Amino acid sequence: MAYGKILVVEDNPDILELVAYNLEAQGYEVLRAGTGENGLARARKEAPDLVVLDVMLPGINGLDVCRKLKQDEATRKIPVILLTAKSEDSDIISGLELGADDYITKPFSPKVLIARARALLRRLSEDTGEVAGSLQVHGIFLDVDRHEVLVDGVDAQLSATEFAILRHFMEHPGRVFSRGQIIDAVRGGNYPVTERSVDVQILGLRKHLGSQGQHVETVRGVGYRLRSLS
Repeated sequence: MAYGKILVVEDNPDILELVAYNLEAQGYEVLRAGTGENGLARARKEAPDLVVLDVMLPGINGLDVCRKLKQDEATRKIPVILLTAKSEDSDIISGLELGADDYITKPFSPKVLIARARALLRRLSEDTGEVAGSLQVHGIFLDVDRHEVLVDGVDAQLSATEFAILRHFMEHPGRVFSRGQIIDAVRGGNYPVTERSVDVQILGLRKHLGSQGQHVETVRGVGYRLRSLS
């Protein structure tokens, strides 16, 4: 029995089959696409649980695919892991700003990809599980069941990672978290993500929270917190 449906969008046939083989060996159902256009079509038609997306694609590149996925109401909540041969901060930041939830630079170990995929799918399962609940701080309302955030009554379209960070902050208003603690809380311990990536996610979160984004505060030399009501 498959543990989740993953769409892999990669134009290199060898890498595509390597990734698919390793994911299928772990029990995942794998959908394959060799172009950005095909990847978009399959994502919209088959609603995968996760997209593994190469950045350097012919035609529509991976960043444009990510942008279109996150702009489409039907696909915007699907987590995205970017695969990129580029390790420059600017390329990574561009992907995260578009709503990607994670990135892996080539060459990579299949074990690392599997661990990242498993972590994202596990978190999504926890967020959409049977535990009911909602949180409200300032003008921000977070519905755990619906995986939705309303800011002053208006839907805020957060990525899965932004949602997880906000949920963690709202569960502990006023408490300061280091970047490492934020990573551990939303992704699990020993997760290899740069501090700069956390900063980008916080910037994106503030942007999507609009006027309420001011309550996500930077504590210089320590980390971040959501300002408490008191």
